[in-house]
Amino acid sequence: MTVVNVLSGGAAAAVVRGVQAQFERETGATLQGTFSAVGEMRDRLLAGSPCDVVILTKPLIAQLVASGHVVPGSERSLGLVRTGVAVRAGSPHPAIGDRAQLAAAFRAAREIYYPDPQKATAGIHFMNVLKALGLDQELAPALRPFPNGATAMAQMAKSTEPAAIGCTQETEINYTAGVELVGSLPQEFELATDYTLGVCTAAGDPPLARKLAELVAGPASEAIRRQGGFAF
Repeated sequence: MTVVNVLSGGAAAAVVRGVQAQFERETGATLQGTFSAVGEMRDRLLAGSPCDVVILTKPLIAQLVASGHVVPGSERSLGLVRTGVAVRAGSPHPAIGDRAQLAAAFRAAREIYYPDPQKATAGIHFMNVLKALGLDQELAPALRPFPNGATAMAQMAKSTEPAAIGCTQETEINYTAGVELVGSLPQEFELATDYTLGVCTAAGDPPLARKLAELVAGPASEAIRRQGGFAF
């Protein structure tokens, strides 16, 4: 049986899974998806992991086109995803509308969940926000980094700490049971990430890879993407 491999940033995991049944039913192939921080997924591709379709940020896909790992012209945008703040389901929503409110919300938290500050888009951005607020050292004891945003949100959902807060891509918040989106980061710190797919030059079956790309970035996934917070 043909296996089609996807390496993807966690923000798009639910989109890929949402079209998996249709893809497998229509093609007879098996879809194998791996989802984590975009930097880790890029590194896996460069290290030779099997990959037919890759979903990362638009700049990273452009780099992979330039390096010969992604077919030029195969790029498709899934939409823009903003970085947001989350709390456990049922918890009060703190005010985060401006710099002072955001700082107060983070200061009030005893646990702060977020993705990898080295390889995840939202994790890198979150740490830059903390540094801009002058809170990166002060809040160090409360920081709870995880490999990706979906894992961070799942762990926050299991926490018994009432004063828990998280920051990651809004899709990873919206698609995770047990957490709620408070809102996007204030305009001063706004980050909207264009998640883009590309067909890999080493794809084992290019027509199947293109079929999957159309399902993931086309009308078949539009409702799933909108529900999760993709804007397009």
